[in-house]
Amino acid sequence: MIVLHYTAMDSAAAALERMCDPAPEVSAHYLIDRDGTIVQMVDEDMRAWHAGAGAWGNVTDVNSHSIGIELDYCPPFEGSLDFDARQMRALSNLLTDILIRRPEITIDRIIGHSDMAPSRKFDPGPMFPWQELANQGLSIWPANVTDKMPNWDTFKSAALKFGYRPPVDDHDGWNAVLFAFRTRFLTGQVGVLSARDMGVMVALGQSWPCRDGSVTTSQ
Repeated sequence: MIVLHYTAMDSAAAALERMCDPAPEVSAHYLIDRDGTIVQMVDEDMRAWHAGAGAWGNVTDVNSHSIGIELDYCPPFEGSLDFDARQMRALSNLLTDILIRRPEITIDRIIGHSDMAPSRKFDPGPMFPWQELANQGLSIWPANVTDKMPNWDTFKSAALKFGYRPPVDDHDGWNAVLFAFRTRFLTGQVGVLSARDMGVMVALGQSWPCRDGSVTTSQ
């Protein structure tokens, strides 16, 4: 799969320095500067330390099953900040190239860090243009959604089918999944589980049930 991140640092140079320093034990395959410059730090066939604890479907060692792409972006404490258009063009080109070279990665396997680590990670955040990527054939986006009566059991079943895993199987853990899901698919939605939440999650589970596979990686 491919996992998208943001650096939350002052600059791409600072992020590059940190990810090339072995002490913090953090790395990624690619870093994309705000101006669209792409730097490859780790070979795609090697394991990078970008995902950490979490899961997508039955894959619990996401680092060994993914390519990590870091975007030079630091969200503001207040207000909003769009991703740079040059950076998004570079990301689109990189994703297109990877998908052509690696047909085992399908667009439903392009996820955000927050998708696989609800409550622990929040990137690439609510301003990331997932629907725009979907319009380019580089991501998924639910269509023809029908609102459904809120029901946590149905929501959980659909979320698990799609790939989400709660950090803990309790009220707080599932609310973390709800928040991560909304951050990606229903930005601005707040409050208790809604009919719109239900409709979108059920559509995701039906249209893109998570498939689990493995890839050969080197340490």
